[in-house]
Amino acid sequence: MTKKSEQAVSRRSFLKAAGVGAVATALAPGYSPRAKGAQFSWRMVTSWPPNFPILQTGAERFADLVREMSGGALDIQVFAGGELVPPLGGFEAVSSGTVEAANTASYYWAGIVPAAQFFTAVPFGFTFDQMMDWLHVGGGLELWEEIYEPFNLVPVPLITTSMQMGGWFNKEINSVEDLQGLKMRIPGLGGKVYEKAGVSVVLLPGSEIFTALQTGTIDAAEWVGPYHDYLFGFPQIAKYYYHPGWHEPGTTAEFMVFKPAWDSLPKELQTIVRAAAAETTLWSFGQFEVENARHLVKIAEEYPDVELRRFPDEVLSTLRGYAQEVFDELSEQDADFARVREAVERFAQEIDRWSNVSIESYLPAVQQ
Repeated sequence: MTKKSEQAVSRRSFLKAAGVGAVATALAPGYSPRAKGAQFSWRMVTSWPPNFPILQTGAERFADLVREMSGGALDIQVFAGGELVPPLGGFEAVSSGTVEAANTASYYWAGIVPAAQFFTAVPFGFTFDQMMDWLHVGGGLELWEEIYEPFNLVPVPLITTSMQMGGWFNKEINSVEDLQGLKMRIPGLGGKVYEKAGVSVVLLPGSEIFTALQTGTIDAAEWVGPYHDYLFGFPQIAKYYYHPGWHEPGTTAEFMVFKPAWDSLPKELQTIVRAAAAETTLWSFGQFEVENARHLVKIAEEYPDVELRRFPDEVLSTLRGYAQEVFDELSEQDADFARVREAVERFAQEIDRWSNVSIESYLPAVQQ
């Protein structure tokens, strides 16, 4: 027997000794797991297309990790967006108990839970490391759990896209005036901020962006970053590639679970889920950082006419002011939004003191 095999046997023996075999008797009232060769069998839907790199493949990797770490005690079957429910149907499907879980992004539920947007990304908000600090140390996850509790949901951070790009434009942006009248594909709070700058916001699924840009239906679009943007062919049809991604500086996706299903798990399986989610999130961060770096070079080499541009400081400053106006308006409309916003801003003030003398002080020294 190899050392790896011995470790696998040891892990299974530990789980068995810990009482995993009795998991099926610990069900919450009114909930019955689907047993198919495992003590618990869940279905997880996602918002991602089949085989979509890092996002869908990451969801499948997470499920594999849970299965391995639990010795098969928790089996999660993964369905891509549209295979079982629509890509943006995860919230309703999980909240109603139609499926046990979903991997998606909380800012998709802005129309149902406006405050949920803070747990994915907001304009000029947390970077990935700051988001992790807030969620895991600064009380953000507990707040997220409170916000989701009325909907019968338990949130777990799962997968990040890290820092995104500002998007593809078919005209130069030298001032805020250049944004006026622009037709741009951008969702969420970023879109609301652009609307205040006179942009006509268009909502399109990723599969339609290429054609819309190519035909002039839209003048600009944001998607993710160099890796996925390259795969979608955007360098073929747009000249200006802008940064930074002020609208989504540290996008974090979610694993949402039907609360009775979650409560039916023993603590050791809940811990395994959280550990597998944390490992997969770290993996996704590395994947995006490395692939984005590689494909930024590929774009420069294969599409020499594409110009990489930084948004002018004046544009960023104005957009940040508009973001505060959007936050003010939503805070007046929704008490939970105001409550989460206050918590975010309080933690940002605390963590910024350290950021100013750590990473922000270090990077200019390296770039000299």
